[in-house]
Amino acid sequence: MQTTLRNKVTFTGRGLHSGGAARVTLCPAAADHGIVFRRSDVIGQDPRIPARWDHVGQFPLNTRIENAAGVHVSTIEHLMAALAGCGVHNVLVEIDGAEVPILDGSAAQFVRGIIATGLLMLPAPLRVIEVLRPVEVRQGEAMARLDPAPGLVIDFTIDFADAAIGHQALVLDMGNGAFVRELCDSRTFCRQADVDAMRARGLALGGSLHNAVVVDGDAVLSPGGLRHRDEAVRHKMLDALGDLATAGAPLLARYTGLRAGHALTNQLLRALFADASQYRWTGCSPAQAARLPGAGVRAQDLAHVA
Repeated sequence: MQTTLRNKVTFTGRGLHSGGAARVTLCPAAADHGIVFRRSDVIGQDPRIPARWDHVGQFPLNTRIENAAGVHVSTIEHLMAALAGCGVHNVLVEIDGAEVPILDGSAAQFVRGIIATGLLMLPAPLRVIEVLRPVEVRQGEAMARLDPAPGLVIDFTIDFADAAIGHQALVLDMGNGAFVRELCDSRTFCRQADVDAMRARGLALGGSLHNAVVVDGDAVLSPGGLRHRDEAVRHKMLDALGDLATAGAPLLARYTGLRAGHALTNQLLRALFADASQYRWTGCSPAQAARLPGAGVRAQDLAHVA
């Protein structure tokens, strides 16, 4: 069955890159509505933007969606991950600015709000996208790949010169509340040198040591240190789930990312949907539904979250 939220839930905060304040309200929506953003501050243009792969631009630092009128919303990936990880299929995202608030740099606050308001089952069957054969894209040393699988598995590897990050790898089956317990509180991360360079370009204006893990060599500069020893790769997996959620329906696939980012994951979805022999839309059996991200999520899972 498809789901939506029982009630509205609102978040406020500043965008990571723009530094601008925004108010985001998640509103219940009907079956087959999908995830759609609506810019409440836009007048005289179409304010609605589907959170779908073919509306995603190629931006390396975040995931930005845009409609035919040029109206856009950026940094949607953490919210999209929270919706997918909590099993929300239909919602209207009302936002009064051009960037989703970064909050604490993770998806934990979004997850808390979604779980607190609860889900409503809709009288409509859920369809999923089954990957039928391997699809892979590469860019330099980075790679992203989809393989057939009975549920959604994320396998991610990163490798950074900074000793505070270094080589990290993790594989997780995303069913049974795994996202909430294992990934949702992992924060975005960056090197101090990257922060300085981005700010020189007018980016990361809303970034701070309180909404990102900032490292410098072997030192973690953010107060309180890491939430997980391998928080960096966990956050990359969080990002990947959010980006994969722009497929338009839950994926039955194993996603493998090697040094992959937002742009490469979007290229992977574009490669998947470019060939109809690589996937099929199918009904979701109870056994399949039990393996989807969001299946089995309980309020108790938040006890594991920072």
